Parts: sequence; structure tokens; C-alpha cells
Amino acid sequence: MIKELKNGTGLGRAKAAVELGGIKDKAAAKALMEALKDTNSGVRSNVAFSLGELGITEAIPHLVTLLLDPEEWVRKSSAKALGLLKANEAVHELKKAVEDPAAIVRKNVIRSLGRIGSEDAIKVLKQASLHLDHSIAKIAKETLEKIEQKKKF
Repeated sequence: MIKELKNGTGLGRAKAAVELGGIKDKAAAKALMEALKDTNSGVRSNVAFSLGELGITEAIPHLVTLLLDPEEWVRKSSAKALGLLKANEAVHELKKAVEDPAAIVRKNVIRSLGRIGSEDAIKVLKQASLHLDHSIAKIAKETLEKIEQKKKF
């Protein structure tokens, strides 16, 4: 799969990225990190998510950079991966991404802030719950409620 990730067609590289994340083998981390620069946005998107699934915290600075990728699916996957990694150091950049033009990105940013669950993340969620965009405010409120429910148990 690593050979396919490096040398396959665009679709083959994208599929390999998913499979490498799914098998939970951290030995794939180096190849996945290199593939974050792939010219194919589907590959970058799948690689970002796989790095989150694998728990590769070394990827956090690269995932933060991908929050600015031109492709919304890459930004979405990067936000999701940062949540999986509970990347508190990314909260400042995730706060900026609450204003992303793509709804799918904003939704995943809010959910990731909830997964991170730190004081800083909760502050951002509280601000987002007052957002003028009602969809952002609604997701932020729901996320805050889930955090409160977890605290009760």
C-alpha cells in the first residue's frame, strides 16, 4: 500500500491513504506525512484523516497548514484529524476556521473543538454558539451540551 501511495494513480493513491489509516499501522506514518504534499486533493484529504486515525501527533503542524488548503474536503479532513488528535495547540487556528466559507469545514471544526474539549476549545465553542450564522451557532450549542453531558458522568 505504501508503494501505491507513492506511485499509484490519483485514485490509487487516495485509496491507499484510506487503507493505511484503516489498518492502524503507525509504520505508515512517514509515507503518509510525505503524501500531505500530494498534488491530488483527494489524496491530501484522505492522508489528513488517516494521520488523525493513526494518532500521529507529529502531523499536527502540517494539518494546521492544511486548514488553509484551497480544497474544502482537505480543510474538512484536516479539521477532523485535529479533533481526533485532540490537538489543543491547534485551537487558535481552528477558531479562525470557524469562519471557513464551506459549511462542511465549519461543521467539522466545531465538532473537533468539542473532541479537544480543553478550556480554550470551550471558549471558542461558546463564542461560536453566538455566531450570526445560525447553523454554526446551533452546532456549537449542541457540541457544548455534549461536553456538559460527559462531565455529568
